Amino acid sequence: MYLRPKTPILEGAGGLHKFMNWNRPILTDSGGYQVYSLSDNRKIKEEGVKFKSHIDGSSHFFSPEFSMEIQRKIGADIIMAFDECTPYPCEYNYARNSMHMTHRWLERCMDYLNKNPENYDYKQSFFPIVQGSTYKDLRKQSAEYIAGVGAEGNAIGGLSVGEPAEEMYEMTEVVTAILPKDKPRYLMGVGTPINILENIALGIDMFDCVMPTRNARNGMLFTAHGTINIKNKKWEDDYSPLDEMGITTVDTIYSKAYVRHLFAANEYLGKQIASIHNLGFYLWLVREARKHILAGDFMPWKQMMVKQMNKRL
Repeated sequence: MYLRPKTPILEGAGGLHKFMNWNRPILTDSGGYQVYSLSDNRKIKEEGVKFKSHIDGSSHFFSPEFSMEIQRKIGADIIMAFDECTPYPCEYNYARNSMHMTHRWLERCMDYLNKNPENYDYKQSFFPIVQGSTYKDLRKQSAEYIAGVGAEGNAIGGLSVGEPAEEMYEMTEVVTAILPKDKPRYLMGVGTPINILENIALGIDMFDCVMPTRNARNGMLFTAHGTINIKNKKWEDDYSPLDEMGITTVDTIYSKAYVRHLFAANEYLGKQIASIHNLGFYLWLVREARKHILAGDFMPWKQMMVKQMNKRL
């Protein structure tokens, strides 16, 4: 948003909600992960991070304070602390030093927010981020520090960056045992439908991930019975609905054969239909999870769903 369309454009519209006419909640990241993804074009110092734009190569500098200023101007409902997302694998000393810097940056973020109220007529919720790579002692130390801040919600960062799923679950379990249970716990950048269910079982409440739409654009459809590569020839003459459960409108309107044809013909409508399907499936999955949590039978349902969704159709 800072690079494109640029924050003055959003300010002129009255914030991101008005800019895109979306009257539901919005969460913005602080730029920490985005800078991590530009590892070949950035330099990290105590003061902040200098990086080059992936759009035009221009140089920019993000400090914790500037990240907060941008998020005030964007006007999201939930805003994130500026942090360093460590890579995987990561040496212990680097992870430890990075974690402490993230904690120092957190103090600077909170100081800025306390001195600079919201730009628009609603409150923004601020989430700090637990770091520590895949080291239990660092994760525990960071979680205790973050929990002590007393924020309205708390996030877990630095996972889903290439580590095995079992390590992700292990670190999540360490952290959720410490973070307050009465405040939202947000696992950043996760994940597959199976990742989501396993982490809900560990106490996670919130997720974000590009996977539903990114995988959809490549022809992978998630269903309750397994994953479908709609580009495979086996679907060429399969006239059954995209998903017979009818989770979203597109599932009952379009057949597998038709959507496969769209991908084969490189028609963008195929990517759009697949994206709508996957987003609908993710929403269905977490709504069902909530129902089963309330009903008290989440664990057996989760185990059944994980087994089914692990299949390739």
